[in-house]
Amino acid sequence: MGDFKDLKVYKKSYNLAMEIFFITKSFPSEEKYALTGQIRRSSRSVSRAIAEGYRKRRYPNHFISKISDADMENSETQVSLDFAHSCGYISEEVNSKLQSLSEEVGKMLYHMMTFPEKYQGRGTN
Repeated sequence: MGDFKDLKVYKKSYNLAMEIFFITKSFPSEEKYALTGQIRRSSRSVSRAIAEGYRKRRYPNHFISKISDADMENSETQVSLDFAHSCGYISEEVNSKLQSLSEEVGKMLYHMMTFPEKYQGRGTN
């Protein structure tokens, strides 16, 4: 099986976190340690938890637990995006685009939690 970096869900979550990073550069300075820091942390945590879970894929309960952590962080990111929109830091269009990307990641994470055996394979991806 390949590396966690080969997983489509990892790539999507990583790209989402990077988009959020660049967008949050324009947030007001008073949000630096609040919304900006929080949304960056939660969005980055999705990719981190996927990587950790993938390394524990031989142990289904550990795998599911880590992927569940990724799903939780993904949901937290969605809430933060809503706050950013409500505060006027991002447009409706940007919020919709990022929410859509986050929902794609969420669906993939759900699949991973529901079918962990598909990620335990031997051989190639």
